[in-house]
Amino acid sequence: EVENIRVANEDVYSGRRLHATLAPPEEEGESVQLELSSPRWGLVGRVDAVRRRDGQCIPYEHKRGKPRRALDDGRPEPWPSDRIQVIAYAVLLEEALGTPVPEARIRYHGSQQTVTVTMTADAREELQQVIEQARRVRRSLERPPITADERRCAKCSLAPVCLPDEVRYERPQNRPIQSLFPPDRQGASLHVVAQGTFIGSNGNSVVVRHPDLSDTRCPVHQLEALLIHGYSQISTQAVRLCARNDVVVHWLTTSGHHVASLVPSIGQVQRRIRQYQALTDEETCLRLARALALAKVSGQYRYLLRSSRSQPSLRHQMASPLHHLQDTLKQIARADHRDSLRGLEGAAAVHYFAGLRLLLNDRVPEELRYVSRSRRPPLDRLNALLSYGYGLLHTAVMRALLASGLEPALGFFHTPRSSAYPLCLDLMELFRVPLWDLVVIGSLNRGQWDPAMDFQVTTAKIWLSEAGRRKAISLFESRLQDSCKHPILNCSISYVRLIELEARLLEKEWTGEPGLFAKFRLR
Repeated sequence: EVENIRVANEDVYSGRRLHATLAPPEEEGESVQLELSSPRWGLVGRVDAVRRRDGQCIPYEHKRGKPRRALDDGRPEPWPSDRIQVIAYAVLLEEALGTPVPEARIRYHGSQQTVTVTMTADAREELQQVIEQARRVRRSLERPPITADERRCAKCSLAPVCLPDEVRYERPQNRPIQSLFPPDRQGASLHVVAQGTFIGSNGNSVVVRHPDLSDTRCPVHQLEALLIHGYSQISTQAVRLCARNDVVVHWLTTSGHHVASLVPSIGQVQRRIRQYQALTDEETCLRLARALALAKVSGQYRYLLRSSRSQPSLRHQMASPLHHLQDTLKQIARADHRDSLRGLEGAAAVHYFAGLRLLLNDRVPEELRYVSRSRRPPLDRLNALLSYGYGLLHTAVMRALLASGLEPALGFFHTPRSSAYPLCLDLMELFRVPLWDLVVIGSLNRGQWDPAMDFQVTTAKIWLSEAGRRKAISLFESRLQDSCKHPILNCSISYVRLIELEARLLEKEWTGEPGLFAKFRLR
């Protein structure tokens, strides 16, 4: 409520469908979904129904589930939050009508039972105490700790934001831990690659039109993101449709570099204030930077080690890069300044890319090999592949940061430069190896790339052709759907969800539960 974070899950949607099917008023003077407010109580509410019973107007609340059972005799009774809700509706209705409302009723559709709440002086006092407690919470900008009653979290739609089980993982548990974070994404990503495409809308669908291609129609509720590569047009109506349905729109260059994003930003103020306060503290930044550098270099080391394990001759060639990376990990653990960490991370990259080119097998043509890492612009085909994939990864991380309400421009490891967002660059370091380096080397060794058809070569730089971009996007999106073991809870989760999870665990570092970020390691 304070931070205006709204997340709907299947239970929320089921409740909405129930309310949409409520019976119409049976007689004059009755109402369905009546808006009421009271300046005196400081409340605004929408009553599911108001009905006449025995000459009295009675507020009704409809619930999908079942009532709780009394411990002594097992009779049905309302859940505490439901009880407070209908008491509030009753006092609002009293004020609107100017006459006493003797009771309120809750219809539990899970058991087809109706429970009555009698309006007494104690009920009104209970409501007043809850309102005062809610106001105290709302005045505070500090998030309260997760509840000790884990049963409350099981069906809560905000669990993917709060991450209660991820926070509890170090505490003694009486049951196996099961993450409440969704294992896979809720919608698909639509990439528009062909130049000269027009993106419009028709009803609740996004429509993609190109003069030389068949129209593509995508229901907006099936989309998570729309990515426009290069020079295509999108209508105002399509932008509004995406914004209204929380579909993030990203604009990228034909080389894969992020240009801009459109995302609803309501309610992010308090989250970003906390981020600014945390990331202007040098001790916090150093702690996060060290964890990040350890995770990145560890991933590089593990990938080279794993890929050369069954090949003695390759392992012999890899000895020098592996030795330097192992030594760098020891130095990172002792580093006491962010500049030192940046220097160590850069030195590790040199040895890593020296080892990476050794992983290419004999079947890879010479045109697809490289001597050293080159960027802005890439000077060979393999560097063009790496740069394009990192651009896609930058946008995927941007999506996760925006979904988490974080400010991409304020990071803790990288410094602001060019059009790249420092916090995006920070979080990307966890995923460069598993999401793109590993994919690129594997696809090259399988012979999936055509040096002539998939690339455009000039004297100044080399970049991917349209066919190459489509192939890279397909490989990247497929990799996002692959599952890996959750680094904390040891359960499967897709990489696309893991990126968002790491973004939310990063925010936990300055909202009361530190020590969870950058635990991910390549297996």
